[in-house]
Amino acid sequence: MIPKDDSALWIGRVWSNREGGPRVVLVKHHQVYDLTPQYPTVSDLFDLDSLETVLRDWDDNPIGSWEYLIAEDNQNYSLLSPLDLQAIKAAGVTFAVSMLERVIEENAGGDPQKAESLRQELNQAIGNDLRQVEPGSESAQKLKAFLQEKGLWSQYLEVGIGPDAEIFTKGQPMSSVGTGASVGVLSTSHWNNPEPEVVLAINHQGKIVGATLGNDVNLRDYEGRSALLLGKAKDNNASCAIGPLIRIFTAQFTLGDIESEVVNLDIKGKDGFSLSESSDMKNISRTPQKLVNQLIGDHHQYPDGVALFLGTMFAPIQDRDEPGSGFTHHVGDVVTIHSKHLGVLTNTVEHSEKLPPWEYGVRELYKYLFAKNLLGS
Repeated sequence: MIPKDDSALWIGRVWSNREGGPRVVLVKHHQVYDLTPQYPTVSDLFDLDSLETVLRDWDDNPIGSWEYLIAEDNQNYSLLSPLDLQAIKAAGVTFAVSMLERVIEENAGGDPQKAESLRQELNQAIGNDLRQVEPGSESAQKLKAFLQEKGLWSQYLEVGIGPDAEIFTKGQPMSSVGTGASVGVLSTSHWNNPEPEVVLAINHQGKIVGATLGNDVNLRDYEGRSALLLGKAKDNNASCAIGPLIRIFTAQFTLGDIESEVVNLDIKGKDGFSLSESSDMKNISRTPQKLVNQLIGDHHQYPDGVALFLGTMFAPIQDRDEPGSGFTHHVGDVVTIHSKHLGVLTNTVEHSEKLPPWEYGVRELYKYLFAKNLLGS
């Protein structure tokens, strides 16, 4: 689930049946430690100036081995999303391939049957140009003028190659699910897909402290009908998965590793369907740091920190049901997202309406921390 690397420092959250609530944990050398008595939230922990030093030196409150923690027969602990108080934001259309797919969704009006012919037309007209354009540059402005003349300009191209990135709210604090949990799609959606992405963990000062994997579950038919339905397409019960753990940036693991990470996706359905794709971060149109700069700064603050999905080049077009219908999820699909440095995130697809309602939010967390006398003065 996480790569074996003795230099790695991992932060996560687990539900402890013994303690009756969530615990912040450190994983290093494949041993697990409970940080909660000193750092009751991940948000608190990430604001430390000397985060790496604190974690390297920590040896209090051992829980056991990583293998013990994730064992199927472990009745004491279960993995949660590694985030708690952080806002959950996402950058969209950050890869040329996904940019084209958003334009296709818009022009198809959410109808997957119309997508293929539009895909061929747009790829022939602008596909190669988009891959070579730096967002916000003079060449981007020239391409915009050309596409406007051809009647091909789109709001998605505006955020894809224009000066301002698309950054939207993926979910509320405490709403994401972790590895092993079910992810949700609305039962009324008939064209949807996973979006495997790198997720950055950013503290309240805007410093990127680490990274993990995420699934930005997307309802393509909803967003295709209207961009104003983005919230409905993106933010539903259990529609955001993050994990397995956050890998902390150190001298051995940096943002440079993320900029060359390859994010892999495997989907296996009960019907025998399978699909494997990958998304290479080298093809991102804006650097992760530039996206963070558009997210947080003098123009906008996040006092409890923020997580940022970096987008994906994955946009499945392989027919699953009838010819020309493209890909959509079936209930029971097992979605596995994995990468060399960040481990494995696995979830099973279910209808959002059938999943347990989200009830454990910030108030419940603070009730628990107060009852355990963990809030300090």
